[in-house]
Amino acid sequence: MATSHLASSFTSSQLLPVRRLRAVPRIARVPAVQAKIREIFMPALSSTMTEGKIVSWYKSEGDWLTKGESVVVVESDKADMDVETFYDGFLAAIVVPEGESAPVGAAIAFLAETEEELPLAKAKADSNSSGGGSAAPPAVETDGKVAAAPAAVAVPAPAAADGPRKTVATPHAKKLAKQHKADINKVVGTGPYGRITPADIEAAAGIQPKKPAPAPVAQAAAAPGTPAPAAAASLPPPLPGSSVVPFTTMQGAVSKNMMESLSVPTFRVGYPIVTDALDALYAKLKPKGVTMTVILAKAAAMALAQHPVVNASCKDGKSFSYNGSINIAVAVAMDGGLITPVLQDADKLDLYLLSEKWKELVKKARAKQLSPNEYNSGTFTLSNLGMFGVDRFDAILPPGQGAIMAVGASKPTVVADKDGSFSVKSKMLVNVTADHRIIYGADLAAFLETFAKIVENPDNLTL
Repeated sequence: MATSHLASSFTSSQLLPVRRLRAVPRIARVPAVQAKIREIFMPALSSTMTEGKIVSWYKSEGDWLTKGESVVVVESDKADMDVETFYDGFLAAIVVPEGESAPVGAAIAFLAETEEELPLAKAKADSNSSGGGSAAPPAVETDGKVAAAPAAVAVPAPAAADGPRKTVATPHAKKLAKQHKADINKVVGTGPYGRITPADIEAAAGIQPKKPAPAPVAQAAAAPGTPAPAAAASLPPPLPGSSVVPFTTMQGAVSKNMMESLSVPTFRVGYPIVTDALDALYAKLKPKGVTMTVILAKAAAMALAQHPVVNASCKDGKSFSYNGSINIAVAVAMDGGLITPVLQDADKLDLYLLSEKWKELVKKARAKQLSPNEYNSGTFTLSNLGMFGVDRFDAILPPGQGAIMAVGASKPTVVADKDGSFSVKSKMLVNVTADHRIIYGADLAAFLETFAKIVENPDNLTL
């Protein structure tokens, strides 16, 4: 054994004196009470969400919360979702009240483990809200005059009790920090929620802010102390009696997506389709709860299966992806916005299953209860305004998709037959907007030809 080998290696003269230790009773140490105060963060409910709005709090300050219990309703860019707590505890303080917004990752409330920790949690919430960096620096008095405090001071970052402070800076600020060799970890940010701005880096590096350009001669007679007009002054003044209404979260998301769409080179192709057979099929299926939108979505999915490039997507401008699933997003108008519930694997489901799925999606959409995967997983979008009597329109391509189809109303049209005779047939005009980086005119024309054949001979739609 190893122990016996060690014992035999020592001679009697080499043995070290051993002092018998008396067993000392362990002193009962009072454990240091470490308050467990946790933050409830604004979650990222979708890949495109950058901030969320608090719709309502289920609980009030001081209420007990159980792990897994819904505590707050958050409005994301497309839906309202319940947010659960991951811990048991008391809702000590609400930082973001109902109706206000906060960026993803920001603290919206504080959770205390025991009642004794409630005051400490409230104090932490107060310090968090006051030290968030969104407010202007306090004014300081010098020689009887009030002067603004410096925007940022390069001071060592205090050691936080909860761990190292996370540095949040704008990309331009990080670039300036490298350029001027400024330690970004020692800069106190003055931007929203403590974000470090380029001005903070310049102040820390001792760079004087650039002086504004001198006012034009025409403005020389302006009264002293009159601020120069802002850039927004170039906008026309509001009309008398008008009011400014800020975007809702959903409207803001739609606006952002539309601006992103402007960077994609698109083209449009229209195609007239005879719908007499489709109208007859719809008359049979309507009593069974099948809508025209579902029939068109199924027809589009069947055509996309034969033309996968129209179902492809280009997101980085350097490559494109052939999507493995055909997910038809359908535009649905809502009060104050627009949302696109997705019929996933539309080519693999029959009309009746698609119809049931669509009813469920619309119900959830009206209640703003769609999950992110139910509205952001589309590979092709369908927008149908035919029920409003619109005969034709162009749709804007959603970011991340290859094409969107705009369907107009089916109307009686005089048609010249091959034998020279005239007849009246129902026709609808379909316009498709496509990403010209990956889809070309011949691709879209072939797709529309296949789609027209499916619609004009719709027997395969019911198989």
